[in-house]
Amino acid sequence: MAETTPPTLSPTPEPAAEPVPSSAPAPAAKPAAKASDENLIAALSYISLIAVVILLIKKESDYIQFHAKQGLVLFIAEVIWGVIATLLWFLPFISWLVWLVFFIVSVIGFIKAYNGERYRLPVVADIADKISI
Repeated sequence: MAETTPPTLSPTPEPAAEPVPSSAPAPAAKPAAKASDENLIAALSYISLIAVVILLIKKESDYIQFHAKQGLVLFIAEVIWGVIATLLWFLPFISWLVWLVFFIVSVIGFIKAYNGERYRLPVVADIADKISI
């Protein structure tokens, strides 16, 4: 019997990696963590009195200030409505309906802020634009 030698495989050359230019600057993008932190803080400003705290503490971010001012306007409107609703204790359905509207508007603002949108709440945004801190 004749011995056969196994066929030899020639190694396939690997494709050369393209050199990365070392002098290219990194893009000046906002880190994702910072952006999501800003979104969360802006969203939290739609929760009653927290808007006042955020408005006074986070003055360096125009995005957070935008949402905190809207949250402040909503908070003031809720306090005013609370006083009016106390006087209108004999009309509970209307009171609950207005509280539901406040809740829905706050949830919309929270979601839009958390998603990074500069959503202008109708009427609220016009009043919020007049606030300067």
